[in-house]
Amino acid sequence: MTGRRPGAAREQLAGWLFVAPVVVILGLFMVAPILMALWVSLTGWNGQGSPFRAGVPFVGADNYTRLFTEEGLARRDFMTSVRNNAYYVAIVVPLQTVLALGLALVVNARLLRGRTFFRAAFFFPSVTSSVAISVVFLFVFANSGAVNGLLALFGVDGPQWFADSRGLLHLLLGATGLVDPDAPPAALTGGGPFGLSWWEWLSGPSVAMTTIIMLVVWTTSGTFMLMFLAALQDVPVTLEEAAMLDGAGRWGVFRHVTLPLLRPTTFLVVTLGLIATWQVFDQIYVMSQGNPAKTTLTPAFLSYQTAFRSFDYGSGTAISFVLFAVIVLLTLLQRLVMRDRRAS
Repeated sequence: MTGRRPGAAREQLAGWLFVAPVVVILGLFMVAPILMALWVSLTGWNGQGSPFRAGVPFVGADNYTRLFTEEGLARRDFMTSVRNNAYYVAIVVPLQTVLALGLALVVNARLLRGRTFFRAAFFFPSVTSSVAISVVFLFVFANSGAVNGLLALFGVDGPQWFADSRGLLHLLLGATGLVDPDAPPAALTGGGPFGLSWWEWLSGPSVAMTTIIMLVVWTTSGTFMLMFLAALQDVPVTLEEAAMLDGAGRWGVFRHVTLPLLRPTTFLVVTLGLIATWQVFDQIYVMSQGNPAKTTLTPAFLSYQTAFRSFDYGSGTAISFVLFAVIVLLTLLQRLVMRDRRAS
């Protein structure tokens, strides 16, 4: 029977003493608030007094079932926000990832002069206040703003960017003549999952949401560019030179050597992009408040609106926990997909 090493208990105690301040801080400011919010999501608290007093009604899972199974405005608004955010994520994450990688390749080029300037210029929008940039975009995309003025030079009548609730897919179908947006097929308007018709699910992002997408892609690509740039600078030059000597062109070297080595960084960028895009709030709050016609409404903004404007803190907190579950599931799914690719 082997005994414990002399002094092991003392070392273990010393280790716990070192980590105790961090454990206490995380417990007080992270774990405890999350557990408190979870309790609030199971109640009908209206913000009056403490949510832990005896008079607060306990509703159980009603705040959650109302979002998925019960007919009503709560489910319709939540599913509308999920639809809007899903299109937002599906466009923003690929665009910002590709743009960030492209910018990193540009500033990593050995023959590029003034690389320091271009790095700072590409990164500058990412460190600028999102509220300030959002206000600038409101002026730039106003009805008489710079964008519509530029389009007018080419004879194009620009839309009312932040007042246009038409979906891009609806506009595309109307432009091709396949479907009349004002008279869609009855099969698409007659029914659909979770209280929205198929026609509403297949609307695509609205013109107003597209404007916000352009803003977010422009402001977030700089941060991810730095991540790709750091990864590119860790790629061994000898591998690229060996591939060139074996007859691979620039595209072949990038596809078969550089890109596989960037996979961990790509996973990080896509994961951070998924988390940030599902939590988009400040641009929505400043630029649209969920309008027009709720086509820029997102779950994060709906949670805020439900809790702090409608004073239904239980439902607002339930929306935030559902959003948390969505983010976790998508992150795990993405990790599984990328692990399968490495295995193959």
